[in-house]
Parts: sequence; structure tokens; C-alpha cells
Amino acid sequence: MLSLNKFSHQDVIYMKKRTQMIPAFRAAFPYTVPILAGFLFLGIAYGIFMNSLGFSAIYPILMSLTIFAGSMEFIAANLLLVAFNPINALFLTLMVNARHLFYGISMLDKYRGTGKKKLYLIFGLCDESFSINCTVDVPKDVDKGWFMFFVTMLNHCYWVIGAAIGGIFGSFVKFNTEGLDFVM
Repeated sequence: MLSLNKFSHQDVIYMKKRTQMIPAFRAAFPYTVPILAGFLFLGIAYGIFMNSLGFSAIYPILMSLTIFAGSMEFIAANLLLVAFNPINALFLTLMVNARHLFYGISMLDKYRGTGKKKLYLIFGLCDESFSINCTVDVPKDVDKGWFMFFVTMLNHCYWVIGAAIGGIFGSFVKFNTEGLDFVM
């Protein structure tokens, strides 16, 4: 029989977090599988689009890691090609992503008690994460904060992976991408 006295306080905290994280990941993953399909496709299109504008694969990868607002990332690609107008960029971003203000306000109670995870939950709030985290009844034996964290993290990873595939693929394969920006 293991005695907890052999473990430091930090070890006990780590073991407790780990026992909360694994069930939360397993519970969150099935809800994100449909998002995986959509984000991979759109992310690949975004990576190819960025490459067609003359950007190397690192740009869609870094932008998808730091921006994580699909619509705005497509617009930001074009903003990088014109003279920088910070006021225009600010208002354009607010107009395109204004719905996230309302999403965020409605999630304040849900995010309560999530600790440091709240910062990432706020950063990663997208339509798909909002829909899942707002509607799913988290199983009683699963930590709600970790569940929402993994929904958000998985969705973010799907987008980054898609953008990386598209950016890399676009740099190796050349084809006519005329009209891709209109479709997106």
C-alpha cells in the first residue's frame, strides 16, 4: 500500500491534477471530432491561401497559434500586404469578432472557478468551443474546468495543425488559387 507521506506536497497536487485531466480529456475529445474535420479543411485552405499570397509556411503556423480567429486570420493575411493602418485594423477586427464579446459575457459564470485555465479559455473562445462548452452537461465525475480547457485546446490544435499542413503543402505544390480568398 502506498503512503502519501512518501510524496511531497507538489507530487500530491500533480497526481490529483493528472487524475482530473485524463477523464476530462476523454470526455471532451468525442465532442470535438466534428470540429476536427472542419478545422482541418479550413486550416489547410488558410495555409494554402497564405502561401499563395507569398508567405512562407511559418506565417500561417504562427498566426494560427497566436490569433485563433479564423475569419480574422484570412483578413489579417490581406492586411499584411497593404500599408498598416492601426485604426482600420482595430475597427475591422472588432466588427468581424464582435460576437465574441457576447460569447465571453455569457460564459463568465461557466468559467468561474477554473483557476489559471480561465486565461486560456478566454483566449481560445471561438464559435465551436462556445457551442460545446455552453451546451454540454459535463459528467459528474469529470472536472468542468479541465473539460472546457480540453475542448478549447483540442479545437485550437486542430486549427493549428490544419494551417501547418496547408502552409507546408502550399509551399511544395503550386496550383492556381484564384478565387480561394473569395470562397473563404
